[in-house]
Amino acid sequence: MPSEFDLIKRFFTRDTPGALLGVGDDAALLAPSPGMVLAVSADMLVEGRHFSPNDGPGTVGHKSLAVNLSDMAAMGAQPRWALLSLALPEADEVWLKGFAGGFFGLAEKFGVELVGGDTTRGPRNISVQIIGEVPADQALRRDGAKAGDEVWVSGRIGTAAAALAHRQGKLDLDPLEAASCLPALYVPQPRIALGLALRGIASAAIDISDGLLADLGHILERSSVGAEIAFDALPVNDVVGARLDSDIVRRCVLAGGDDYELCFTAPASRHGKIAALAEVLELPLTPIGRITAEAGLTVLKDGQPLAVGATGFDHFSS
Repeated sequence: MPSEFDLIKRFFTRDTPGALLGVGDDAALLAPSPGMVLAVSADMLVEGRHFSPNDGPGTVGHKSLAVNLSDMAAMGAQPRWALLSLALPEADEVWLKGFAGGFFGLAEKFGVELVGGDTTRGPRNISVQIIGEVPADQALRRDGAKAGDEVWVSGRIGTAAAALAHRQGKLDLDPLEAASCLPALYVPQPRIALGLALRGIASAAIDISDGLLADLGHILERSSVGAEIAFDALPVNDVVGARLDSDIVRRCVLAGGDDYELCFTAPASRHGKIAALAEVLELPLTPIGRITAEAGLTVLKDGQPLAVGATGFDHFSS
C-alpha cells in the first residue's frame, strides 16, 4: 500500500520554475511579478454534491481546476499557482492517475504550477486554492457597474444545467443532443483570455457559477444598481433554444449555474471594442441588457416582465 508521500511524489510533484520553492517543504515560497498584486480564490468539490462517483476521474480533475481558473478570469488575473488538497476513501492509483491527468492537462494549458496541498483519508473531497496576479488598478471587480452600462455574457448559457437536468432524468435529450451539452458540464472552459482582455474595458465582472440571475445579482448588490435583462437576447445553444418554452429549460438558462462563462458590464461607448474582441477571441460575446439606477433585476420577454422563481443555486437550500 503506497504511503501518502508516495502518492504525492508519483502523481502531484512537478517542476515549478515560477515559484521560489514548490512542493516538498512546509510551505511554498512565491513572489508576484513587479507591479502586480495577488488574486487568491478557493473552491471545493464534494463527491455526491458537485460530481458523481461514476464521473471519470479525468473530468473531475479538469473541473476541479477549471472552476478556480474561472474565478481568475472574472478578476482579470493571470493564474500562476495552485494548491490541491484531497480527501480520498482509499489510495486508488487508477483514479489518481486519471485525476492528475485531467488536472495537469488544464494546468499546463494556462501555465499554472502546483506548489503544495494536502492529502487525507475520508469521503472524496477536492479543495483547490488558486493564486494569480493582476495590476492593482486593473483588477475586474463586482462593484464598478454604473447606470447606463451594458450587460454582456460570454459563450452560451444554460447548457451545463440542461446536461445536469438530463442526467437527473428531468429533461429528455436524445443521444446527439446530450452529447452536445455534456461537455459544458464535465469539462468547462475557463475564459482566461477574455478576462485579461477585459482589463480597462469592463466596469464589473463575475463568473457564472450559481446561475445568471444570482451571479449578476452579486454585481448589482456590490455596485448599488439594478438591471433589465432581455430574455430573448440570452445566448443559448440549439438544444436549449429549441426548448425555451419549457419551464425547466428556462430555469436552466436563468438560474441553472455551472456555466463558468463571464457576465460583465461595460459603458455603451465600449460596445464596438467588445464586439471586436469577440472576433479576435473567436468567442461569442452578447449584450443582454442594461444597468439601471433603480435597484432590482427585471427579466423582460416581448417587452413584458417575466415571472422568475429561484435565481440560482444555493448549497444550503438546494
